Amino acid sequence: MGEQTMDPMDHDKKMNILFLSLFDFDSLEERYIVTDLLRALAERGHALSCISPVERRSGKNEAHLIFGNVEILKPRIGNIQKNGLLEKAVSMLLLESQLLRAIKRHFRRQFDLILYTTPPITFHRIIEYIKRRDGARTYLMLKDIFPQNAVDLGLIRPGGLIHRLFLAKERRLYQISDRIGCMSPANVEFLLKNNPWLNPGRVELCPNTITPLPPRQVDRVGLRAKYGLPLDATVFLYGGNLGRPQGLDFIIQALHTQALRRDRFFVICGNGAEFTKIGRFLAKTHLGNVRLLEFLPKPEFDDLTAVCDVGLIFLDHRFTIPNFPMRLLSYMENSLPVLAATDSSTDIGRIIVENGFGWWCESRRPMDFADLLEKALAMKGEFSRMGRLARAYLEANYQTEISLEAVLRSYSTLIEKADGNDVQTRISGC
Repeated sequence: MGEQTMDPMDHDKKMNILFLSLFDFDSLEERYIVTDLLRALAERGHALSCISPVERRSGKNEAHLIFGNVEILKPRIGNIQKNGLLEKAVSMLLLESQLLRAIKRHFRRQFDLILYTTPPITFHRIIEYIKRRDGARTYLMLKDIFPQNAVDLGLIRPGGLIHRLFLAKERRLYQISDRIGCMSPANVEFLLKNNPWLNPGRVELCPNTITPLPPRQVDRVGLRAKYGLPLDATVFLYGGNLGRPQGLDFIIQALHTQALRRDRFFVICGNGAEFTKIGRFLAKTHLGNVRLLEFLPKPEFDDLTAVCDVGLIFLDHRFTIPNFPMRLLSYMENSLPVLAATDSSTDIGRIIVENGFGWWCESRRPMDFADLLEKALAMKGEFSRMGRLARAYLEANYQTEISLEAVLRSYSTLIEKADGNDVQTRISGC
């Protein structure tokens, strides 16, 4: 952090890049934080070999897709996301061997850079193999801090065998990474504080980023009718995963405080391990101001977002790690102010409040959420101005070019250092 490096535009080498993640995509034309970054790299002329596995539950077969200088390999793996802890742990432990076999079988390039994300943390054998074989540089985009997040939620017993096993894998992943890019300043601080052996020069800010579409006009009346939303109420939208990290018990209690209030309406859109739990709650209580929608494709979710008034962020109050939910960017892209109820470790609430586009409370007491909601509704006349501030902050801090620069600049710095070491070695040997 704080290193002086060359501008990435000055580095003309076209790289062969291996990208590893659990993100499921079939084309770089899809709009997402990962595909936007990969598309920007491909547009710069870099050749990409991407791993985008498909889980067994999807029923899909393995595929190898090639588009010019981009190839996407989709090997079949076990079920990792949105399932029980035991199945997830077994699938994660098998993942490395499955992916390494697929890489050896299908990818013929010699790689200059390995780019990868968490989750999972079980990539280190693949990275070590490619790094040793090709002399590749390595860049970790840290999107998840595991196993501590599972400890926070009571899913893993601290100090137990499973915890120790995954701690060792986490440490090895950090050790093999030449650079670690974190989602927010709080992530950087947490990583260095809890891993004091890490060289701070290897850790930097590489936030979640997207390539936002230009502001657009939508059929507000027609789209609200399509999704069953009232025209005369302030509509609050939560979109994304519905699982333990979001603190479903708190969400349910918070919604219960808003029963019979016809001036506000809540849309919960997503999927996850606890989707049915909130469905059962709504079926039992018959709340008239809440609508539950299953996961929508990105274009449809953008349409839904564009006709809502405020975006919602929820995180379980027990987290000691600073999560930074990706869904925030969709709200900001569509010029929505944001109301967040989270733990106190993340800096997402501070960023929202300090930059004037939202409200925050800790997700412990549902009545705190109710009070914050009243505060937001009292500022309804400010929503448009706050939404513009959200969009402006996105364009200044979370555009794809920012993460692109972080990756390319880090690679250039690593190459410069390697070249400098070679020169010093030759001089010393004269």
